Amino acid sequence: MSTRHARRRRLLALTTSCGLGWLSIAMPAQAAVDVALVSGAFRRSIQVSDISHLAKTEEARGLLGDLLKVSDQEPAQVAELLNKNLDVPLVLTSRLMNTRIGEALIRRIAQIIYPLSTSETSVSVPAIRAAVIEGLQRPEGLTAVSFLEAYPNPVMAVNLPALFAVIEKAESIAGLVQFFSDSPLDGLKEPKP
Repeated sequence: MSTRHARRRRLLALTTSCGLGWLSIAMPAQAAVDVALVSGAFRRSIQVSDISHLAKTEEARGLLGDLLKVSDQEPAQVAELLNKNLDVPLVLTSRLMNTRIGEALIRRIAQIIYPLSTSETSVSVPAIRAAVIEGLQRPEGLTAVSFLEAYPNPVMAVNLPALFAVIEKAESIAGLVQFFSDSPLDGLKEPKP
């Protein structure tokens, strides 16, 4: 009786795993379809397919094309940035994201990008982790496009005021580093009479 029971369990396990396997092929994981640029009550969405098209062809279309024209950006330069590969080891990245420093960094990023439905860190932090890990596993590696295509929510919001604040801080830090690397004491010395 026990061998019969064991066979049933194995058969059940086999059919379940086959069913789940086919289900995962038939229903691919949800990925970002739109990137919503959010500033207070203002919201405009750019399709991820338009971003991917720009990365592949250096041709901007739709709202993305309009934004590049208004901001006087060259599509070829933006395409180069979108295709920039972040070459980091998968295991090391996974471990780093689960340290206190990694957690703090992801929480900061989660203030800028998050699922449109909620900006709660309990949702946005795992979404960022998942997109990074999935993006690293893709043949092209982790790029902006692979990150978006791996982001596990249909609409990824980008908080524009938070993004601009980070950019401003980065520029001021870069200016500070430049100031100190250009021998600041040389400019402070008084000429000898």
